[in-house]
Amino acid sequence: MPIRLDKPWLSLDAAAGLPGQLGVFELADEAGKVRYIGYAGGRSRFGLRSEVSAAADRIPEARRFRVEVTTAYLTRYRELLMAHKADQGALPPHNEPMPRLGRLSPGS
Repeated sequence: MPIRLDKPWLSLDAAAGLPGQLGVFELADEAGKVRYIGYAGGRSRFGLRSEVSAAADRIPEARRFRVEVTTAYLTRYRELLMAHKADQGALPPHNEPMPRLGRLSPGS
């Protein structure tokens, strides 16, 4: 499994049809720049469906999303944040800094 999320981008209109499963997601603007990385965990009422919709409501520039269903959502969430930071030099603009976030080597 690649570290970076390589699923196709979907329009936010498709979020209503997401499953109520655990997993991770990325929100991007029209140009495909990742604006937020999030997850649907055990306390998410309707899983990915509700978390993607709620995050999109908070991020006005969000136009697309992609998801990955996984029960290891916290580990995968942290991996995605580390990969983004390794690639871009910073976390996505709508993610709060995580003080104990590890690092990935550039070849990961």
